[in-house]
Amino acid sequence: MPMSDDARAWQLVLRSVEADLLSGALSPGDHLPGERALAAELGVGRSSVREALRVLEVLGLVRTATGSGPSSGAIIVSTPRGGMSALLRLQVAASGFDVSDIVDTRLVLETAVAATLAEALADSSDDVDTVALSESDALLNAMDDPALTPAEFLALDARFHLSLAEAAGNQVIVATMAGLRDSIEGYAVAGVPTLSSWSDTAARLAKEHRGILDAIRAGDGAAARSAVHGHIAGYYAEIGLGSAPTPANPAPAPAPAPAPTEGPIA
Repeated sequence: MPMSDDARAWQLVLRSVEADLLSGALSPGDHLPGERALAAELGVGRSSVREALRVLEVLGLVRTATGSGPSSGAIIVSTPRGGMSALLRLQVAASGFDVSDIVDTRLVLETAVAATLAEALADSSDDVDTVALSESDALLNAMDDPALTPAEFLALDARFHLSLAEAAGNQVIVATMAGLRDSIEGYAVAGVPTLSSWSDTAARLAKEHRGILDAIRAGDGAAARSAVHGHIAGYYAEIGLGSAPTPANPAPAPAPAPAPTEGPIA
């Protein structure tokens, strides 16, 4: 489906080029179609094509040049290898994953991130705390803007969760979450029309974000883990894609009552 009206349509262009790079359809030395042709082929605006090309250039995969000669436009200068190849393959494949699998993966990774970060910060100075979580704070402040659309809010939401992983420092988790980011935003945005009140939900999500950071700053790993679990599973259930959340560390079930002894019926 064309995404020309979607503020994040550049991701469609990015995924298309990534898929061709990974399959071998594009190789170093190949030229990409011009902006106009690529925009028409994918049903997006030319600004989305330019944004995707900027990302690919930052990754070192293409080089762009202005002009009208044979060296103008975007040319492939490298193919993704190693960790970058794995990340791009995950980004391409993630669009076909079941939402429940994505949510389960988020619960495993992000609860561990929160607990690890809380425990690390418990032994660190206030300066380390401020540096590690400064972007997370800035993102939450940006999400307080009442003029944000649901898609804009949820894009910042996804970035907030990724910022926590970056603060924790595990690069494998960061790469995995970055690869799943489009799919996470996709199911989150798709669920908005099912909500009875987006403003109420946004206010609750913002409060939960603050609670996650509070637990991390307090050095309480168990509370941070539980807060993240309830936050992710709660929204998933609210948009009708799953059951109500269960605690990250549920208490053991009570022992069954002893069976009644046989005796005369009263």
